[in-house]
Amino acid sequence: MAGVLDSVNQRTQLVGQNRLELLLFRLKGKQMYGINVFKVKEVLQCPPLYEIPNRNPVVRGVAHIRGGTISIMDMNLSIGRSPLENIENCFVIITEYNRSTQGFLVGAVEKIVNMNWESIHPPPKGAGRENYLTAVTEIENQLVEIIDVEKILAEVSPLSDEISQGVIEDGIGERVVQKHVLIVDDSAIARKQIQRVVEQMGIKTTLKKDGREALEYLESMVAEGQIAADELILVISDIEMPEMDGYTFTAEVRANPALKDLHVVLHTSLSGVFNEAMVTKVGADDFLAKFNPDDLARVLNERVKCMTGESLLDEEE
Repeated sequence: MAGVLDSVNQRTQLVGQNRLELLLFRLKGKQMYGINVFKVKEVLQCPPLYEIPNRNPVVRGVAHIRGGTISIMDMNLSIGRSPLENIENCFVIITEYNRSTQGFLVGAVEKIVNMNWESIHPPPKGAGRENYLTAVTEIENQLVEIIDVEKILAEVSPLSDEISQGVIEDGIGERVVQKHVLIVDDSAIARKQIQRVVEQMGIKTTLKKDGREALEYLESMVAEGQIAADELILVISDIEMPEMDGYTFTAEVRANPALKDLHVVLHTSLSGVFNEAMVTKVGADDFLAKFNPDDLARVLNERVKCMTGESLLDEEE
């Protein structure tokens, strides 16, 4: 395992090509799971774990790693199964999500594979709403399940989706009552978090689960004679998504003359190894690291003010 992630920070050349690299791992048994390498900081043999009082049952303990203390969650417990055994023989995947670092205990780490997002598909419809999958794929004739880590984190350590007092501009929703915000994210938890923030501001939302579905929706608006930039305040899009990632989605929007004027904000938990140069390259208007309700609200405030001409009036005054 030594050196398997040595070049994680150099893998950003994949970004914008609708490609990703998956770190494959196992929990119990033969089932293979995957996690995007962009979210992985390190993989190591499970270090000594120390119990903490009143911890969530999913947290097996904390570990002292690189001068810091990190909570270590049992990935098998996190998805509603039995705890991993003989943890001294297990591995810990250190990840960065939503501006925080955490570790996931797994049974074994296999290898890294280079994939195209088009080969990554949403979970089967029969999987049910309570499943912990964000996507599935097939590698060497074996099903690989990609776990919705944001769902796990929301259950272990819920993030507030309440906007702080005084952040919402007075009457902001009333100024764009006929318009809405398009939210694009493969995680059902993330979609709901963003939706709650936007709707607190009195603004309507439309939800799509990946870039391809969102692009088809926008193209259908055009086919019906609608001007998307007039109907939508902005598009808030995740980057990591099956079928079509957020970079490719944004590039496709900019390449379409009927859609090129849409305001696109990329919203992602890829904060640690995120290549911000790609935002400019694909033509996104803004980037936000997940998940801060106040930051989202401020972006919406400014966008609505810009659409209604208030920013210009404020500057003149």
